[in-house]
Amino acid sequence: MSKMYHKEKSIQLKSSASALYNNLSVLRIAPRCITYFTVVHANVVNMVSASWDGLNYSHRQLQSKEGNVATSSSLIMQAAWCVLPSRDLLVLTSQKGIQMYESDGSIMVYWHALDTPETPTAKAVFARGIAAVREKYICVGVSSGSVLVFDVPSKGSNITLSEVLEEHKEAITDMASECSGNLECIADLVSADDSGLLCVWKSGEDFQLLNKIPGFDTSCSSVKLWKGTVIAGYGTGQIRLYEGVTGILLAEVNAHARWIYSLDIAPFTGLLISAAEDSWVRVWHLSLTPETNSVEIEHMYNECVTDTQICGARFCDGDGYAFAVTGYDLSEIIRYTQA
Repeated sequence: MSKMYHKEKSIQLKSSASALYNNLSVLRIAPRCITYFTVVHANVVNMVSASWDGLNYSHRQLQSKEGNVATSSSLIMQAAWCVLPSRDLLVLTSQKGIQMYESDGSIMVYWHALDTPETPTAKAVFARGIAAVREKYICVGVSSGSVLVFDVPSKGSNITLSEVLEEHKEAITDMASECSGNLECIADLVSADDSGLLCVWKSGEDFQLLNKIPGFDTSCSSVKLWKGTVIAGYGTGQIRLYEGVTGILLAEVNAHARWIYSLDIAPFTGLLISAAEDSWVRVWHLSLTPETNSVEIEHMYNECVTDTQICGARFCDGDGYAFAVTGYDLSEIIRYTQA
């Protein structure tokens, strides 16, 4: 197998990565030739902006908050950028609620408190799973199984909770919107939960459930939606590809020996990255043939990050030219670029 990628200089973090699914988010800002990275550590988010020439790095740490009060106790579950046509927001989900910031982390523009039960229950309360959908929606999953749909104006802080989707019975693990830019795709959101159930949605003033794809009682930890195809990674180490609207299983790959923590797709090239507890990062290539409704998945590249439980892997651009990886207890972001 050819040496497709080589290792670049790592980016140091102020604190190490927690063992959370999808614990890395990347936002590329081409006009300024910088890339933002976020990694969650317990109750803080490490944010780094890195110039493309590798000379300038700046760090910021965001605390988990309750309203406008910084609370040290509430664990953050996920941080992710939501790219909408009119603005980019950084969304943090925690045990207390949902925080939305301007993309550089400078100003918190919105806070949504989670309903915490009056009497302590055995079930943890948290938000997890973040996706920007179409022109103006940000969807966030909750441990009850609900999916909260927020309507985001093109500027300002008048963000409203417009709808709550109640199809999942287990905690939401991840969510993804259609990333190919193809407006003809009917499905534009997929949500996944701890039982492995996938729900496929069409967005709008009222979100429509298009399909429910059963999960065989194994958690789906990471999910993507590309050209109408749902790509799901599971606790079994498997990757499954489904046609979103019909739920037909198109392909199944035994990709990893242990729990998958992160999937990402480069929408322009169909490169797929998978990363797991087994220390392996793998790059695949997807090719779809719409006429025959078939998909091919080809294994392209492997990288072993020795003795590291990988918890985040993201492409740094739409072509998959570079990717970045985080690992549990690792205080750095490891980067690879195409050779």
